[in-house]
Amino acid sequence: MLSYFEISAEVSLICSYVLKTINQVQCNYHFIERALDIMDGVDDSPEKVKLIIFELNSFIFSNNPFSDLNNHDFKLISGKHSLVLHSLTSMRKRMGRKVKLMTYLKETSETCVKVACGLVPITTNVIATHILAAPTMGQTILGFPCTERLKRKLPHLRFSRKFLSKVCDQLDIASKGTYILNKDFDTTSRVVARLCDEIEHNRAMVQLCLDKKDDKFSLQIVKELKKSDAGFWRLVEELKEHVYLCLVNINQARCLLINEMT
Repeated sequence: MLSYFEISAEVSLICSYVLKTINQVQCNYHFIERALDIMDGVDDSPEKVKLIIFELNSFIFSNNPFSDLNNHDFKLISGKHSLVLHSLTSMRKRMGRKVKLMTYLKETSETCVKVACGLVPITTNVIATHILAAPTMGQTILGFPCTERLKRKLPHLRFSRKFLSKVCDQLDIASKGTYILNKDFDTTSRVVARLCDEIEHNRAMVQLCLDKKDDKFSLQIVKELKKSDAGFWRLVEELKEHVYLCLVNINQARCLLINEMT
């Protein structure tokens, strides 16, 4: 169970870092947005091109915030989560088998007690009828120590089964939480990779524009950036949604598990 809390805390930290990175991306892209706003102006004067070049220069001086995040070995983290999921699932199966065994033992013990208690008076009557000279024999059988031991063990079996069932419920919640966490984390890592590539592509276009030092070429590059602008921000919003969903699912699973444990 501790392993689930550890990996969920780890993913929560990464999600928080992704949100901070998104904020940095939005700040950096203000330069692109200003260049696009200038591009929407009526005139194509040299002053307009100079202002656009200034904004593009400011953008290129800022780094790609997702480059460091993308270097995180998401595959390694996902592999670790898969191992935890496998461990939790295996524990759940073992506990399930124990619960079934305890249930079988309880039912068998109850049956034995009922049968033994039913046999005691019958056996006593038979012996009392045929062996009147041994009055203490009936008392000995009536005591039937094995039935008393079985009766004493039944509450223990009930307690053990209840405890194991509770552990099984906890493992169920942790396993489901880990499975959902793996899916959310994989999706988030894929969107991060796409967004990182998109930023690098835009930076390459801007750098090409700055290297050419040609006004017409620069305006053409800005037009291309404008075409991809809406798609870029949709991708940013998609990433934010996945991160928030991941955090919500983590909190819900942890609350359910804590409630089950208390």
